[in-house]
Amino acid sequence: MSRGFVKEDDQEETPLVPPRADLPEGVTNFVTENGMAELLAEKQALIEEKSAIEASTEQEKRIASNFINAKIRLLDERIAVAKIVNLSEQPQDEIRFGATVTLKIGTISKHQTYQLVGVDEADISKNKISFISPIAKILIGKKVGEKAILKLAKEDRIFEIMEICY
Repeated sequence: MSRGFVKEDDQEETPLVPPRADLPEGVTNFVTENGMAELLAEKQALIEEKSAIEASTEQEKRIASNFINAKIRLLDERIAVAKIVNLSEQPQDEIRFGATVTLKIGTISKHQTYQLVGVDEADISKNKISFISPIAKILIGKKVGEKAILKLAKEDRIFEIMEICY
């Protein structure tokens, strides 16, 4: 039956699902082993959340289920194209995907440590930055003792590589 002949109360809204972290078209979805484990754990948590839905009406349950299904579809798309990078195969003396890098930033005496990870694993509060971020792009290929310059609107920020480990 055409949707034009049903009551407005019967119509369900299409769930609006927030997009996942941006991965530009044509960029390989590199992940660490830990990043893949986190994606799979997120999927499992969504499946469990879906099975535990409690709603007062069947319509509310359907809407909640549709929302979780949409999130799972986005997650499945990301997992399907993920490429796990074996960190032991990375050049150990050079910054590549998965490296944990200790940096001296500008004239600040305290060193900062970051890991270059996949877009879904990136979390600045955990000192994990996406491999497609501007900082990661200027660091890739550098070695201990080298400097990378990030051009900002008002200044250039200089990053000196102090240590690289995988």
